[in-house]
Amino acid sequence: MAAVDVNLRLEQTVIERMKEYAKSERTSLSRMVENYFISLLNKARIKEEVREITPFVAKLNAGITVPADFDYKKDRAEYLDKKYGSNN
Repeated sequence: MAAVDVNLRLEQTVIERMKEYAKSERTSLSRMVENYFISLLNKARIKEEVREITPFVAKLNAGITVPADFDYKKDRAEYLDKKYGSNN
């Protein structure tokens, strides 16, 4: 793929410091910016992939809603007490 020139407006001190950093890393400022953009795009792609729900998982939705204040530990303890009897 052919490279294209892009103009960015940045603080002069930031540019100077990043050029020094790029030199210490034996790379160019352009390469660093490109790699940063690629990493952002990869993160966005991963987030999109995670959001996709497979048909199998979608079928698991039984339409049951649980109250926000539901205490599953208390509910489980009550269930186990009922099933096996209280050990108190």
